[in-house]
Order: sequence, then structure tokens, then C-alpha cells
Amino acid sequence: MTGYGRAAVEGKAITVAVEARSLNHRYLDISLKLPRPLLPLEPEARGLIQGQIRRGRLDVSVTLTPVASRRSAQVTVDAALAREYLERANALADELKIGGSPELMWLLDQTGVLTLGEAEPVAPEEGWSLLARALTQALEKLLAQRGAEGQLLLKEVLALHEQLGALVERMATRVPEAVARRQATLRERLKALLGEVTLDEGRLAMEVAVWAEKTDISEELVRLSAHLEQSAALLREGGSVGRPLDFLVQEMNREVNTVASKADDLDLSQAAITAKGILEKIREQIQNLE
Repeated sequence: MTGYGRAAVEGKAITVAVEARSLNHRYLDISLKLPRPLLPLEPEARGLIQGQIRRGRLDVSVTLTPVASRRSAQVTVDAALAREYLERANALADELKIGGSPELMWLLDQTGVLTLGEAEPVAPEEGWSLLARALTQALEKLLAQRGAEGQLLLKEVLALHEQLGALVERMATRVPEAVARRQATLRERLKALLGEVTLDEGRLAMEVAVWAEKTDISEELVRLSAHLEQSAALLREGGSVGRPLDFLVQEMNREVNTVASKADDLDLSQAAITAKGILEKIREQIQNLE
């Protein structure tokens, strides 16, 4: 499911901001971008995310900025190097009989005397505290959006589930009539082929029974009903139902394919085709459920 969340938490020295976006994905795929001072905290951050999200493509971007009252960089002066520059310059001036002494600005312009480095490093305890809070808040907002979308998807899946259940009931009701029709059709064909030859009723009954067993779909329909009950229970319970439902849809699709291949009845074949279409719609929707 899709969602977006942003949060920022300010500490004594730094502010940590987190942006999180999620897209539909069959599994959990996390892309986490941390600033260099917070890179050592990546395992903890991933663990926090995995504790909240089970499914989806998740892009998380973290930024770190110093608070307004703190300096954003640190200036370092190499006094020993400046002294070395000064001594060498004075020595050269004496050797060349040149008067004067180097000015301060000249010294500061020399390579290595002044260096601009990063601000004071972030303490691990403060960094994790701020990152965890900002990440938790951003994920809460993201999950709220995903939850609202999930309710709409749930309604659609339940409607499709109801359609499929009604279709399976109709197929089960049709089975006895289809079996009787197949048996009658087989008897008529055998009589037409044999003509005046006397039929062994016992043998005929056995052949009809064998043929009927090969085309019987009762067991498949029973399993379909069982899978429907399981999926209905999962939908009622809520929570992380995407993967279990995905598995059940695969099993139901397998049973429907068997029904379509075995059924020697136009109504049952058409119902099986319709069921496959409904299952495909359900499969597409549950890819978006966590």
C-alpha cells in the first residue's frame, strides 16, 4: 500500500528529519539513506522499520542539521605550521636583505594553516534517540495513510470473496444434476453404438461409475469452500494478512483449474472460468495488503 510520513525531532545540537514513502510490493524492500554521522545506526534503524512494516517498497531518507544556536562547521588553526611559515619567511628575508615581516593575513592564506572541518561529532546516544523518535513518528503517519487505504481495499476484497463464495455454492448445487446428465448421456451413446446388442447392465453401471468418478468435482469444491472459510477468517481478524491470503488464492486457483479440466458440463465450465477471473482480481488486490 502507498503512504507518506514526515517528522523532525530537535535535540541540543542537531535536528533529525525523516521522510518515509511506501509503494506496493510483494515483499518488504527497504531503501534507507542516512547521513554519514548516523551511518553506524543503520542496523538499529532497519530493525525499527521491520518491526512496524511487513510488506511494501519503503524509501526512507534521513537528514541531519545543526540547531540554529550551534555552529555548522569547525575551524582549526595549525599554529605550529604557521610558526614554521613565519620562521622560513623571516629567514628568507634576512638572506635576501629584504625588510619587513609577513602579516597575519598572509599567514592565514597559507595552505594548511586554517582548515574547515565538520562540527563536533554526534554522540551515539543522542543520535539514536533523535533518529528513533523521528523515524517512529514518520512511520506512524505513513501507517495511518496505509490503514485508510487498507480499509478500502478490504471492502473490495470482501465483495469479491462474497461473489466467489456464491459461485462455489452454485457449482456445488449443479454437481448432482450434471452427474445424472452425464450418466444418462453415456448410456444413450453406448446404446447407439451397440445397436441391438444386449447390454450387461452390471458392466454398464460400472463403466458409468468409473467415468463419473473421473469427472467428479465434489472434492475440489469442498476444498474450495474450506479455503474460502480460511480466507474469510483472516479478513475478519485483520493484521498482516497479505501473504497468507496470497497462499490461499494460489490454492483456490489450483482447485478451480482442476474443476475446469474435469467438469463435463457447460454451466460448470463457465462458472469455473468466472471463478478464475474473480480470483485474479482478488490476487491483484491482496498484493497491496500487508
